[in-house]
Amino acid sequence: MPPTLENPIRKNNVNILSENMPQTLILAHGFGTDQTSWKHIVDTFKDKYRIILYDNVGGGKSDPDAFSPNRYDSLDAYAQDLVDLCNSLNIKDAIIVAHSVSGMISLLASIQQPDLFSKLILIAASPRYLNDVDYVGGFDQLTLDELYDTMANNYYAWVSGFAAATMANPDKPHLAENFAKSLAEIRPDIAQSVLRVIFQSDYRSSLAKLTKETALIHTKEDLAVPGEVADYLHEHIQNSTLQIINATGHFPHISAPQELVNALKQLI
Repeated sequence: MPPTLENPIRKNNVNILSENMPQTLILAHGFGTDQTSWKHIVDTFKDKYRIILYDNVGGGKSDPDAFSPNRYDSLDAYAQDLVDLCNSLNIKDAIIVAHSVSGMISLLASIQQPDLFSKLILIAASPRYLNDVDYVGGFDQLTLDELYDTMANNYYAWVSGFAAATMANPDKPHLAENFAKSLAEIRPDIAQSVLRVIFQSDYRSSLAKLTKETALIHTKEDLAVPGEVADYLHEHIQNSTLQIINATGHFPHISAPQELVNALKQLI
């Protein structure tokens, strides 16, 4: 896919902290959130690293005119955005910390242009969400079709249930409420298009192509990404490590930031 003509900095709402630090740390968010989801992580590392924050097209404060369901019909388009962003900032050998769908996005970007990243740290990543023969992804097609129908028929009711289920910290209801607010800010047609692309994706065949040092971080219990997926990634990504942190849910950087910070300190 050729580089896009748009200005990546404006299109992806790029923000740079600690500009003059020698080592670059990129923080890439997952579906339904934006770069503000890293607010509990940034302070720990901003005194030592140049930090790059950005919003994936279709979310946050990215350029709303940049999204097209025809262009963003696979994760490859998002990977190209990441490549374009890095090249526009002359980024080489960065460390990227990528949550959820950004895990596969950063993997694809690294395969396309290996000099961008020296290390990938993938949090709650999955190469395929659908179950398959001899593969547990966490969902069957009927369940996903019902999810898409619910999104189409009553988006805001879906938002509330999905936020609570994936945040999975019932003792901290404000976290699910905040995530629900973030989801509700996404145009429903965009949210459905993006989530369908994510849940129907299959990048298992790309895992062996990743040659960079890779650290996998998963929680003890994650509705979206079961433990079998973590093990599968570890088995199929060469030069990878797997750490299960003391947290539950799909968003440890939000629900258990100190646990994640402790893990990142060991890895970065």
